[in-house]
Amino acid sequence: MHTSESKQAATVHFQDLRACHGATLTRPTPMAASTGPIVDPSLRLRHFSSLSRRLFLAPSRLHASPILRHRLPRFVAMAGGSDPKPRVLVAEKLGEAGMELLKGEVDVECSYNLSPEELHSKIALCDALIVRSGTKVGRDVFESSGGRLRVVGRAGVGIDNVDLAAATEHGCLVVNAPTANTVAAAEHGIALLTAMARNIARSDASMKSGKWERNKYVGVSLVGKTLAILGFGKVGSEVARRAKGLGMHVIAHDPYAAADRAHAIGVELVTFDEALARADFISLHMPLTPSTSKILNDEAFAKMKNGVRIINVARGGVIDEEALLRALDSGVVSQAALDVFTREPPSAQDKLVLNEKVTVTPHLGASTVEAQEEVAIEIAEAVLGALKGELASTAVNAPMVPAEMLIKDAATDMSPLKFLTDMLTLTHEVMSELAPFVVLAEKLGRLAIQLVAGGSGVKSVKVTYTSARTSGDLDTRLLRAMVTKGLIEPISDAHVNLVNADFIARKRGIRISEERVYLDGSPEDPIESIMVHIANVESKFPTAMSGTGEITVEGKVKDGIPHLTKVGSFQVDASMEGSLILCRQVDQPGMIGFVGGILGDQNVNVSYMSVGRIAPRKHAVMAIGVDDEPSNEALKKIGDIPAIEEFVFLKL
Repeated sequence: MHTSESKQAATVHFQDLRACHGATLTRPTPMAASTGPIVDPSLRLRHFSSLSRRLFLAPSRLHASPILRHRLPRFVAMAGGSDPKPRVLVAEKLGEAGMELLKGEVDVECSYNLSPEELHSKIALCDALIVRSGTKVGRDVFESSGGRLRVVGRAGVGIDNVDLAAATEHGCLVVNAPTANTVAAAEHGIALLTAMARNIARSDASMKSGKWERNKYVGVSLVGKTLAILGFGKVGSEVARRAKGLGMHVIAHDPYAAADRAHAIGVELVTFDEALARADFISLHMPLTPSTSKILNDEAFAKMKNGVRIINVARGGVIDEEALLRALDSGVVSQAALDVFTREPPSAQDKLVLNEKVTVTPHLGASTVEAQEEVAIEIAEAVLGALKGELASTAVNAPMVPAEMLIKDAATDMSPLKFLTDMLTLTHEVMSELAPFVVLAEKLGRLAIQLVAGGSGVKSVKVTYTSARTSGDLDTRLLRAMVTKGLIEPISDAHVNLVNADFIARKRGIRISEERVYLDGSPEDPIESIMVHIANVESKFPTAMSGTGEITVEGKVKDGIPHLTKVGSFQVDASMEGSLILCRQVDQPGMIGFVGGILGDQNVNVSYMSVGRIAPRKHAVMAIGVDDEPSNEALKKIGDIPAIEEFVFLKL
């Protein structure tokens, strides 16, 4: 049976315990002042601060701040019921069902349209804040909270208006509501598709102006047309089901989409370029990330059929709006239907909004009565669970420690605080030692996913560690989490951290396994190399396929810097900093000069070049590090060199 002390400790925040732990911990290495992160002068720890931020685990401190020292007993007392109810500030309108859930367990204040100054004043008295997209929750908000704010709930999917780094540094959990508006967004996408095809908005405006223009607004049929869905997640798959019901042929591009799930709906998975080339209609359902920003640009429009129609209910930034205007003017795009824009609201003179070929709505994708209620319920449940110390599946930064981790272990008779203290000590020691290898792991995952071509979907990933240590002396949880982070974040709106990495991978149907290869040598360095294998996929760069038919990349840490050491069967030596061009070529004199000359003419600075080859005058792989992103023109010129058989540009 659990002790009452254990139960009372169940809602202690991870950051609070970290601070409490740091106040008593003695370390052999020098520390920074109490208000800053650990500073370790050794090479091994030079990435530690940035690493811990990327993992959303704030570094420990030698002395706890006064705020954090006093918060720990208050939260313990709250679990025992002696303190007042937590206070939640709802800063934007929330559905009634969610409000009822909140009012049943916490004190709720609803204050809408707050100025920044008013929000700063109120937040110091609140334990949780719920917003939609209209309230900016920046570093100033967390600083104004005086350490009291524990949870920010974003009632919706996107979290662009919340400063995650500041939230994590201040020990505040951020949760969102990613699933409740799926059907509403899909229905709005279909509504825009049909309204555009039949000129509903334009003919409605014409009639209301007193005209009767039947011949002017002749539409197009949807039956038999090809719809390309870019981003085959929850919303994309729902759009596909509805489009199939309209008699459309549906294809999709998404490197994570499972082929069996797509085929069950009757959807064909294809490459990005094939989706553009075959589509009569293109519907966008992808998050806005560095890799998807302006993914529909001049180059993409040039690959499309003349007369294609575009629908976007995802994020405005995935379309280059100036390029779309040019495509509309040239006739490559005959019509567009947009619910989202790069700048919201757009200006009254926005050329896309005023273009008669464009149907527009003011970001209504989630705006149904039912969706608003579901979002309200989902975010209310997430916020309430977080206030109780539960591990929220929708957490997008460092979550609280789940209650079961804090309950006294009857077998070991270990108190919750002692258990967590030991865990945090171990975590710091592991992070300190593995810091450069963790950077390597993330970059290998990021590189590997960029080598995947569409049409299959990533389902099986294996990570192989070569080490002189036994499995009991090598904790690889950090490394697995960072490989997962590198694989998922570049083309997803997920935020992967040490705690949620396995959950997010499973949620996307990705099985990540690990293998250790024992190396007979000194165990002083924890790892010799890390290799990432992605099975059952096609590659944009076929040379990356190993003899077993998997995309394979290997890396090592050299002088504290992560290096790519193997691609497929070819040995290379490339520093994993900046961006990288990989070329498979016929090994012959002058190749470095040819490629370097093209990049030099484009003012692209080359940081290094290395060549790995099978034998002289046979085949080789050239790795070129660049400080700047080459233009499409430069990349085309590289590809046109007769001796280069294939190449790929990768952002690291």
